[in-house]
Amino acid sequence: MLEVGSFKRNSKLEIDGFPYTVVDFQHVKPGKGSAFTRCKLRNLITGQQLERTFKSGDRFPIPDISAKDMQYLYAEGDLLTFMDTSDYEQITIDASTLGDSRKFLVDNMECAVLFYNNKPINVELQNFVELPIEYCEPGFKGDTAQGGTKPATLAGGHTVTVPLYLNQGDILKIDTRTGEYVEKVSK
Repeated sequence: MLEVGSFKRNSKLEIDGFPYTVVDFQHVKPGKGSAFTRCKLRNLITGQQLERTFKSGDRFPIPDISAKDMQYLYAEGDLLTFMDTSDYEQITIDASTLGDSRKFLVDNMECAVLFYNNKPINVELQNFVELPIEYCEPGFKGDTAQGGTKPATLAGGHTVTVPLYLNQGDILKIDTRTGEYVEKVSK
């Protein structure tokens, strides 16, 4: 059992039969009354976020969640295939489970697949990925890093704002948590 007083970011708990992770929390001790904790929680199955207030001393069961390091192999329609690198067992996950994160998947990428009661429910990607620019307006002589920006479409279909000097074929480092351009990768 997980007690409210021991909440940390990314703590896992089960509420009403669904696994949740603690996104943010704040312990509050008012002048009058008993202490309580305000929490932002994210449902690990649906991705829905909610805010709840818990009394000090409340306890919750810890969900049966495990993570396996797996390698993304390929997509077949709306099904994504992952392989366990230790025993080469393959599983398929519906693409809707990943949401917008699917745009950052690269063949042979290492990921952590979360299992709830031995059923895959989510995929945690690396914090940064390197993706080539598939399309953007061409850069012209005189464009500088100090100047403006333009939209660029990356492999996978994600659109990001980049400096004017970047061109089609350049490889970019992208933050998968925010979806933003970090830097150009020189190869």
